[in-house]
Amino acid sequence: EVQLVESGGGLVQPGESLRLSCKTSGFTFSRDDMNWVRQAPGKDLEWVGGITRDSRTGYANAVKGRFTISRDNRNKTLKLQMNSLKTEDTARYHCGIGWPPTAKGQGTQVTVSA
Repeated sequence: EVQLVESGGGLVQPGESLRLSCKTSGFTFSRDDMNWVRQAPGKDLEWVGGITRDSRTGYANAVKGRFTISRDNRNKTLKLQMNSLKTEDTARYHCGIGWPPTAKGQGTQVTVSA
């Protein structure tokens, strides 16, 4: 069974940082491109960024230069380092397999508020 479990969300102030993790199991993590997506209340699912199986990364313009995605194939874990957070980054963040995601986790809530 494919499982993706996100963690690390929370409430932070603008300008602060968070690091999200996604622990995976049930598939060959090292062979798949992985993505982070987010969804704010009342909005569509938004692609945040992704990392290929050979660790090439790409980011949405809204987060480029502030967010960094990495992967640990040995531990089957995906990371999202988020710096200089803005109120508009408030959303539920999910990790997913491929794009569009063929599977994604339940997500972790990130709230950026003064």
